[in-house]
Amino acid sequence: MMNKLSFHHKVLISLCLAFGVGLWANFSLDDSTQPPVWIGWLIQTCEFIGKLFLNGLKMVVIPLVLTSVICGVSQISGDRDFGRLGIKTLLIYSLTGLLAVTTGLFCVNLLQPGLVDPEIKEAILANQQSTNIASLDRAIETANDGWSNLAQILHRMVPPNLFSAAVEGQLLGLICFGLLFGFFLGRIKPELRIGQLSFWQGFQEIILKITNFILGFAPVGIFGLVTPTLAKSGLDAFWLMGGFALTVFLALGIHGLLVLPILLKLLGRIRFLDHYRAMTPALLTAFSTASSSATLPVTMECTNKRVGVSSKISSFTLPLGATLNMDGTALFECVVVIFLAQFFGIEMGWVTQFSVVLLALLTSVGVAGIPSASLVAILVILQAVGFDDHAIATGVGMIYVVDRILDMSRTMINVLGDSCAAAIIGKSEGESGYYNKAHSS
Repeated sequence: MMNKLSFHHKVLISLCLAFGVGLWANFSLDDSTQPPVWIGWLIQTCEFIGKLFLNGLKMVVIPLVLTSVICGVSQISGDRDFGRLGIKTLLIYSLTGLLAVTTGLFCVNLLQPGLVDPEIKEAILANQQSTNIASLDRAIETANDGWSNLAQILHRMVPPNLFSAAVEGQLLGLICFGLLFGFFLGRIKPELRIGQLSFWQGFQEIILKITNFILGFAPVGIFGLVTPTLAKSGLDAFWLMGGFALTVFLALGIHGLLVLPILLKLLGRIRFLDHYRAMTPALLTAFSTASSSATLPVTMECTNKRVGVSSKISSFTLPLGATLNMDGTALFECVVVIFLAQFFGIEMGWVTQFSVVLLALLTSVGVAGIPSASLVAILVILQAVGFDDHAIATGVGMIYVVDRILDMSRTMINVLGDSCAAAIIGKSEGESGYYNKAHSS
């Protein structure tokens, strides 16, 4: 029976089981002074399985990005095609990112989740003391270590050591190298180019087969990733931070279910339901892993085989999107900053809010590929608009309580935005026959 189910159905079943078991374990912990032994065993086992699956996905990200970019760019015939695709990609990514941040700004000003009753405010401040202080300290150290200087983005685009960038997961530098390598690969002698193309295409094919093998364990891996999160955190935090969480969910929902569908219809003549259905496996994986980079293999698989975008387009746009196009992340950063300004009674005019929009767009790119990326980006923005150290530490501690579930949700929007951009760009290049295979896997 399970063998007859499609991939996304298996993942969906796994997610439902994870929610059920995780919340059951959390309720069992709340009802007992002495945690049952089986809960500890369950969490440790799930964490082991989940980390193993996530490590497997991360293992193939670097070679997949490098081979995909090189092969994709090498397929672009001539300088004009390369430049045209590059401009289209940057324009679409800038447009979706700006609309996402604007949506977040609208929702947080409309709902004003930071204006809470004094009693609730005291409860929130008391609850945030349980925050992972070590993670916060690392993020503050990273933010203070030059990340506020936007020139660092350009520095990371040209890594002094390519292997070191690969080890550290700095995708931006690897992508830039892949773009240059693929571009000049098309300009060497034909007899040399044939051998090089065969090597990189063969390398890519092997990586894709390894990726498909790893994805065969996705239902089990996703169960292992999601269950411990719910078992440990449950839903208690949302009773205190419910207004903030609701604002983020609403903004993400508007962007994912209204803004992006309109763009698909206007720019690509694409029905959103067809696209959403085709991208379901990638969206579920993104929600489970909370990592756009780790989801990239699944995103490329769905975009190629279920949407129907050519490898020429997807290999060029998707690796860039996983690093540069963070719609959900930029939206979240904007909501967090305005929410904390409301919470602490800090007046923030429209000029300052507009600067927050720009900073959210820039920092969502600038801190990509580093640990606790969203947290670091938020710290950078808070520092830039004048929050003092105490307010920053307290505010980020509050956000950290509900960040895991929100991170999973905004990663879905990140991946959805990338796939929509790839489909729109493919349509603009004259591609057709999309979604013919959407129901075949």
